[in-house]
Amino acid sequence: MAFDLTLTQQVMTVIRDQIARRQLSAGARLPSIRAFAEAQKVSKSTVVEAYDRLLAEGVITARRGSGYYVAAASAPLSLAEIGPRLDRQVDPLWVSRQSLETRDYLKPGCGWLPASWMPEDDIRRALRALARNPKADLLDYSTPAGHAGLRQILTRRLAEKDIDVSPAQVILMDSATQAIELLCRFLLKPGDTVLLDDPCYFNFLAKLRAHKVNVVGVPYTPNGPDMAALTTALETHRPRLYLTNTSMHNPTGASLSPINAHRLLKLAEAYDLTIIEDDIYSDFELEPGPRLSAFDGFERVVYVGGFSKALSASIRLGYIAARPDWIEALTDLKIATLFSSQTFAAELVCQVLSDGHYRKHLDTLRQKLAAVRGPTAERLDKLGLKPWLRPQAGMFLWCELPEGYDASDLARQALNEHIVLAPGNAFSVNQTATRFMRFNIAQSQDERLFAFLKSRVRI
Repeated sequence: MAFDLTLTQQVMTVIRDQIARRQLSAGARLPSIRAFAEAQKVSKSTVVEAYDRLLAEGVITARRGSGYYVAAASAPLSLAEIGPRLDRQVDPLWVSRQSLETRDYLKPGCGWLPASWMPEDDIRRALRALARNPKADLLDYSTPAGHAGLRQILTRRLAEKDIDVSPAQVILMDSATQAIELLCRFLLKPGDTVLLDDPCYFNFLAKLRAHKVNVVGVPYTPNGPDMAALTTALETHRPRLYLTNTSMHNPTGASLSPINAHRLLKLAEAYDLTIIEDDIYSDFELEPGPRLSAFDGFERVVYVGGFSKALSASIRLGYIAARPDWIEALTDLKIATLFSSQTFAAELVCQVLSDGHYRKHLDTLRQKLAAVRGPTAERLDKLGLKPWLRPQAGMFLWCELPEGYDASDLARQALNEHIVLAPGNAFSVNQTATRFMRFNIAQSQDERLFAFLKSRVRI
């Protein structure tokens, strides 16, 4: 036995080895708990726990009154079934599917930071603190609006962006994605028209298609939406909703200028337009920029935030800030469709945010992004992938390929080399980004990426 394992793990290893060597074949009965405990010189409780774990893994099965048996052999693993779909159409879900379904691939096209950049020590410290805190609520449903202490902290963080909101105007969700889903349920009905930036975050487009609404794309500029095109879209389509990132826009990295923010809000008032301001990347910002929510006072703007980008992709928690009467209705809708948000995640995030280490972590993240942003842009530019904009913050570069290249074709070729890229038309409402590619600078530091691009792109 391997004595660095626990006794339970040692017993499990013995059984797995016997199955692997065919000493125990499929359907064979295992020794009784007493007999196996005596043979391995361990307690009966150790064997019980080992059998229970193997049951949970599906290695063995239990028959009431009869004992434990080796489970039937599993079907052979087919790598083709779990590998990337090279024949899949490049649609708004393409990048997400490839990024989430592949393992051990380079992922310069994904939308999250490397796990090694995340504050694992802070999270483990928070977990230990929760385990020792008898007042931490780890078992019960949350209140409808969510953890009161965390909502208080969020209002203070929003105040740093000049967003004036009370804890009663904040409702917690299991993620920013879920927050936008609830808002779509609340604000839209099939057949409504919604404006999206072109390009935009691809999941916006996929989500709105699921709600069976009409989507109209508005060209995006380095200072925000093209105001002339936005005005035309408002006059022509009379949309119900506009969904956008105002800071560190996905995929371009641009941020809304103060002038365009004021123009946008005047148009929203004139055309009875509601705006969802998705600010999921706000923690990467060097200095607070203009927020529609701050200028508007939540008359027509709903604010959405979350923690998956800077804290942990595994701890799913987001939130909505909105005017009080909408929060009341959204809370009822949340109960009807989701019932409750995650109490444990809220307790954990509250613990992390209460620790002074988190602000230091954010400073470190910004420094790391700043250190790789310029050099990555230069390397891509030299290879013929010209950055559309050189943003001051955030993780994204939106790059244009030379004439004659199709980003979707390049992305398919990259999958053969175990590289996941993000082709432009996955982000484009009007499919006008054939030659564009989004790069995540934090995930673009492996030399294999640049070797691949150099071998495929000719200037």
